[in-house]
Amino acid sequence: MAMTTKSPSQPHHGVDPTGQNTESEPKMNYDTALCPVTKTAKPIPMKPIAYLHGEPRIIWEEEEVEQMIIKENLEFAVIGKFSYVWPEIQELRKLIPKHCELLGECKIGLLSNMHVLIRASYLEDYVNLLSKPSFYLIHRGGSYPMRTLKWDLMFDPEEETATAIVWISFPSLPPNFFVKEAVFLVAAAVGKPLQVDLATKNQTRPSCARVKVEVDLLREFPKRINVGLRKQSGEIIEKWIQIKYDHVPKYCTNCKIQGA
Repeated sequence: MAMTTKSPSQPHHGVDPTGQNTESEPKMNYDTALCPVTKTAKPIPMKPIAYLHGEPRIIWEEEEVEQMIIKENLEFAVIGKFSYVWPEIQELRKLIPKHCELLGECKIGLLSNMHVLIRASYLEDYVNLLSKPSFYLIHRGGSYPMRTLKWDLMFDPEEETATAIVWISFPSLPPNFFVKEAVFLVAAAVGKPLQVDLATKNQTRPSCARVKVEVDLLREFPKRINVGLRKQSGEIIEKWIQIKYDHVPKYCTNCKIQGA
């Protein structure tokens, strides 16, 4: 019986669902793997100013905005949100890399009241920043809780993004599908795959694959996925794989806030 397939949403910035660049890349060694990936942004064309009901208006294409994101080092941008009080920005530039254990360089600036913008340079730092519900910055005897949220290009300080990072697992997925290209494609049915856990990477837990995924909290998550093999004869061998979710934060559509 033939399978019904649905094309997963494609990640931005020229990558396929496996997280790999669609263009050929030079082989990387350990040193280059620790360096930020430098992308060359294309020139952004000038735009005519239109008028909507007598007021000026400019519309950019999605590809043009993606080039702006590259130019402004916002590919791994994260929002740090404080509740009441927080240290001065000069102190935050020292405290955040230390207490959040960032591996690479980052640029930190005040975005709005209670919000700082953290421009990480490593994907690993981006994932780690968004993987904890909050960080506690210790400074001069005080503890300052900071929540982290994915930066959104239409950021509104009054609304929190509905995007979050969660762990998902695939019990009983055949271990041949644990290869990154395959397991990322399977995980793309849920959201944007970012990384696998160490047991999956090191091939020490063949009973279950586990992937960290960027998800939209407003969508309905699938409970299972059908995977299969088409033989040369045309016969398809298929299997339903259950999708298990670790803690997924709630999102209030009225107050526009992520909850526990």
